[in-house]
Amino acid sequence: MAHIIVVGNEKGGAGKSTVSMHVATALSRMGRRVGCLDLDLRQKTLGRYITNRQTFLSAEGLELPTPTYLDLPELDQSTLAEGENIYDARLTAGVAALDADNDFVLIDCPGSHTRLSQVAHSLADTLITPLNDSFVDFDLLARVDTEGTNITGPSVYSEMVWAARQLRAKAGLTPIDWIVVRNRMGGQNMVNKQKMEAAIGKLAKRIGFRTATGFNERVIFRELFPRGLTLLDLRDIGVKGMNISNVAARNELRELIKALDLPNVKVSF
Repeated sequence: MAHIIVVGNEKGGAGKSTVSMHVATALSRMGRRVGCLDLDLRQKTLGRYITNRQTFLSAEGLELPTPTYLDLPELDQSTLAEGENIYDARLTAGVAALDADNDFVLIDCPGSHTRLSQVAHSLADTLITPLNDSFVDFDLLARVDTEGTNITGPSVYSEMVWAARQLRAKAGLTPIDWIVVRNRMGGQNMVNKQKMEAAIGKLAKRIGFRTATGFNERVIFRELFPRGLTLLDLRDIGVKGMNISNVAARNELRELIKALDLPNVKVSF
């Protein structure tokens, strides 16, 4: 069976689709077959990212490793068993359609709580939760006191992941490898940044996730989306002089892939 990677949290603007596209494309470039589903049925940012890539490569006559994208299948309600949820059935059908031909299935979840997102989390072998380096986003995982130093309790998203873990345990499946990725970080080592690091470290031990560093805030990511490109494609489209920011971003991606520790993946870029 394909290894299922779910990228999710319940807040928008944390860079989920950017992380999804870069992880999926990096795996493709390392020779792994990757299929993608986008569960944000309104915006479909990851779906549009991959479609943009296919359009750009076709127009330029280029061939670059590209993950497969599949729209969530539409199903006729009349074909479902009595009491079966149509969203559960659509997600099951989508994963099944990608499972046989891919080493990895990557599922990008919406920035809100939906039935699809909830079920997808229970399917995750690896769960990646990008998190902005802010206590506004940290509140997604846990509540803290007014000083931002003591954790007072888990929040709604952590409870959802806990429920997903319980479902997998009852089904006899392997535990979810949960990685919280500190994303879109600023360059300055401010007091808030230090408090965030300490709070995430405490929470990681308490509720059981690993931590990794994602991408700093960079203009390059906004420039890549319309053409469906990633940091690993720049040389292939003729960019000869990589600036310091681009090189640093590429290194961030390399370290992120290493930190994910996916099965049979050795970073080779």
